[in-house]
Amino acid sequence: MVKPAEKLASSLDELRKLQERGLIAIRSKDLSRTHRQRLAKNGFLKKIVKGWYISASPDETQGESTTWYVSYWRFCSAYLNRLKKDDWSLSPEQSVSLHADNWTVPGQLLVRAAKARNNITLLPHGTSLLDIRSNLPEPGKIVIKDGMRIYSLPAALVACGERFFRQYPTDARAALAAVADASELLAQLLEGGHATVAGRLAGAFRNIGRFRIADDILQSMRAAGYQVREADPFEFPSLVKFPRRELSPCVGRIRLMWNEMRTEVIDNFPAPPHRKVTTTTYLRQVEDSYVEDAYHSLSIEGYQVSTELIERVRSGGWNPARSVDDRDSLSALAARGYWQAFQSVRGSIEKILEGQNAGETVDFDHGDWYREMFAPGVSAGIHQLADLAGYRNGPVFIRRSRHVPPSKEAVRDAMPALFELLKEETSAKARAVLGHFVFVYIHPYMDGNGRMGRFLMNAMLASGGYPWTIIPLERRNDYMTALEKASVNKEIEPFSKLLGSLVQAGH
Repeated sequence: MVKPAEKLASSLDELRKLQERGLIAIRSKDLSRTHRQRLAKNGFLKKIVKGWYISASPDETQGESTTWYVSYWRFCSAYLNRLKKDDWSLSPEQSVSLHADNWTVPGQLLVRAAKARNNITLLPHGTSLLDIRSNLPEPGKIVIKDGMRIYSLPAALVACGERFFRQYPTDARAALAAVADASELLAQLLEGGHATVAGRLAGAFRNIGRFRIADDILQSMRAAGYQVREADPFEFPSLVKFPRRELSPCVGRIRLMWNEMRTEVIDNFPAPPHRKVTTTTYLRQVEDSYVEDAYHSLSIEGYQVSTELIERVRSGGWNPARSVDDRDSLSALAARGYWQAFQSVRGSIEKILEGQNAGETVDFDHGDWYREMFAPGVSAGIHQLADLAGYRNGPVFIRRSRHVPPSKEAVRDAMPALFELLKEETSAKARAVLGHFVFVYIHPYMDGNGRMGRFLMNAMLASGGYPWTIIPLERRNDYMTALEKASVNKEIEPFSKLLGSLVQAGH
């Protein structure tokens, strides 16, 4: 008689074959009913809509959203391609957002199709697809971006409604900053006789400091006999100007967010301490914080650590060469790595307290922090040497978050931009709060981003004379919720106030 475990193993083997074919959205007919039911019962398969499933993790709790958010864009691509073939595209507004590298999972995805029925398809965790009957742009004006059929950037900007510029100014400006010159837009503006749109786009480009493109649009349209009146569609002037094309739309988004958020951060964060302490005293206080900081920071990331383990690591009692438990325990390796990284961060803070530019110091040193953090895992054979090489070389996702971090290519442009902002920022408040937020927004590493972000925060706090600050495990939900609001809704106030209250408590 075949045992239940053998039956499940057989079903998992069928699921593995589908995954090896690259299938994210799995249809009912891809698996037999027996395999499908067995996999769903054991948590390896999750139903999305009638006849469609995605792979899942059996250790996810009831109502867990991570699997869905991770699979969202690839599922939508497969689902729409299967149902509509080439007869679909995202709306011009959603297209602009994706061109701006905003891959946040939307509450509702607007899909255009010539044969649409104007209906809503409900999806998990409050998301949905809205099918809108509409003519699609010509084939040459549709591009494929990470599996999604979207308007090309020029076509999207021409078709985009005026309200979008006021409702989503960060996406709109980041997309505009990615345009090389006016010729990308003029062919469509002239062919379609879009005088009103031309005036709107000229005003939009002038808003972000691209005066040459604005003038070229106006002059070309007028030379063709169109009456064009320039009109800025944005509600406010841009605090960030883009005189040249950005390397990556992600860089534009980061610069815009920083400047939009910094005033609110400064207003909601406590003033620096009046009493200055010596470098020696400050570093001693940092050392005194280690055990408590390591416990809370590692626990936030899900490691099972104790103060006893941390003290054993600190005192040198951790010995993977002699102890199998120490060698094989992920928590012990994480604790050892944290201790080594903490010492490296302490060295960076000493440089900052002696007068070095905080952003420049962290730019130069943060790779050392990361290597120290994961070196014990490499020595134990749990991590690969390549894990110490630098920024990630693949996609990464944040548990339970609608925010999708930038692509590996964008990371290489975004991180230098972050450190430029830190170097130029005059307020330690903004350096600490926005430095931490933008670091985890980019998520430059496959692992360790939260710990690295908190190290960066404390290095920036030191630059303003603030004490080393610990985010306690019991505030984890508040902390993660505040980061989610900042990443998805661009609301920085909750995060700023949370960190400010913790800093104040440590004064």
